[in-house]
Amino acid sequence: MTDRSACAGCPSRAMPANDSHEPDSTSRRRLLQASAGLAAGIATLSPGLAFARPAAGDRLVLEDTETNPVPLRLQDIPLAGKPVLAFPFSAATKAIKNDSRLNKIVLMRFAEADLDEETRKRSAKGVVAYSAICTHQACDVKTWVAKDKALVCFCHSSQFLLLESAKVSGGPATRALPALPLSEEGGQLVVTGPFTGKPGGTA
Repeated sequence: MTDRSACAGCPSRAMPANDSHEPDSTSRRRLLQASAGLAAGIATLSPGLAFARPAAGDRLVLEDTETNPVPLRLQDIPLAGKPVLAFPFSAATKAIKNDSRLNKIVLMRFAEADLDEETRKRSAKGVVAYSAICTHQACDVKTWVAKDKALVCFCHSSQFLLLESAKVSGGPATRALPALPLSEEGGQLVVTGPFTGKPGGTA
């Protein structure tokens, strides 16, 4: 019969008949649960986590930025100029939130007097920010038609009036582009809250 009173390499002690160096099923289960929880916590804290949406405090960087992100400044958005496409950039984690195309943002700058009251409140000295994804079938919206004062989707020609909270003025879309509220800090454009609605298509 095997002597279980002690084991090699361990201090001499009496051991119960069911004692073992291998954890029992309960211990193994607890260890696995703890490991899973730790992994989930790390994923939550990881910069650049997929699908993280714009949040208060984020800056904005040009759409094609890959490394060395430079936050966009008020002066980078020309008055009555072409649309500027951007992604949010976390000032805390230094991560560009470009894992999801639903984070793509279109920026334009207008005279503040030309904006309706609601749009002006969300703007940064005339710079407005909206989701660049059409609310019809999620195509990019980036064509500015000055005579109609509308941003147009190239897929099905939905039109959005950026001076009036991006409401629909034509085409198959039925929902305005979600707006992204902005402010200016030290010349930089800063996000002050989440999108006003869910970005993406609903068709």
